[in-house]
Amino acid sequence: MTRPDFWDRREQAQTVIGQVRAARNVLDPYRRVNGLVDDITVLLEFAESEGEDSDSLREADSLWERLAPALDTLEMTSFLSGKMDPNNAIFSINAGAGGTESCDWCSMLMRMYTHWMDRRGYTYDLLDIQPGDEAGTRNVTFLVHGDYAYGYMKAEKGVHRLVRISPFDANKRRHTSFAAVDVVPEVDDDIRIEINEGDLRVDTYRSSGAGGQHVNRTDSAVRLTHLPTGIVVACQAERSQHKNRSTAMRILRARLYEHEEELRRQAHAAQFGAKSDNSWGNQIRSYVLQPYQMVKDLRTEVETSNVNAVLDGALDPFIEAYLRRKKD
Repeated sequence: MTRPDFWDRREQAQTVIGQVRAARNVLDPYRRVNGLVDDITVLLEFAESEGEDSDSLREADSLWERLAPALDTLEMTSFLSGKMDPNNAIFSINAGAGGTESCDWCSMLMRMYTHWMDRRGYTYDLLDIQPGDEAGTRNVTFLVHGDYAYGYMKAEKGVHRLVRISPFDANKRRHTSFAAVDVVPEVDDDIRIEINEGDLRVDTYRSSGAGGQHVNRTDSAVRLTHLPTGIVVACQAERSQHKNRSTAMRILRARLYEHEEELRRQAHAAQFGAKSDNSWGNQIRSYVLQPYQMVKDLRTEVETSNVNAVLDGALDPFIEAYLRRKKD
């Protein structure tokens, strides 16, 4: 990075910077813990000669309080050791059966996750969104940028269930809604995914949105269907059809990579008589607003009655518990 010609090839330079940042994310927590332990050790040696009421002992106590969260950070980093964990994430939410109810639940989840991303300092691009017929969102796809975005967000893959008094029901009855979250890693360019153009069906359509000089006037949105697997991806984020197609191809490459990985996992599970718990249809978390308030993760048994905090993005306890469980 100190070479004078480092920025001559911008894309290559950005790749190197990303690699350096990923390495620092592993090394810095270790160095922070190591430094705290060394400082505490030295301060305790001073306190031993100074007596119980020494400044060194008080300073050591202060550093000791900082050691526990630093150790937690280091431990979390050790759990994110998967090949794709450091990558960006392609994150989708799809409303399940239930019409307007499920579309509204999809919008609630979108708000919850974007608030969580903001808290972590992640940035995200809205790639595709389909509004519901009456309210809410039928499906939405984001590209999430940030260190270990996929490593953390893979914990949210599965079906999310909501129980509440419906705001769309004049009789105020309790309804159950479902929405499915899918997460795949953005695939690096050095991973080769061969896609035969003959295996693709390309559809163009007008972007959905609030309107303006361009939206809804040209067929710039692109939908790709991979015929052999049935995988469908779409993008309408850009004004250019060419750019939308390029982004859709990136998403398709990522989904095809994840599809192949899932086939390998299933084959491995079948070989050893195990049953995979990472399937699309698994219900992973229940959000109950009526007749009581409770959010419970069905995989880890972590639960809380502070539903409002969870829906406002307080997801770290659920994600961390999942990562600890997978590591075990």
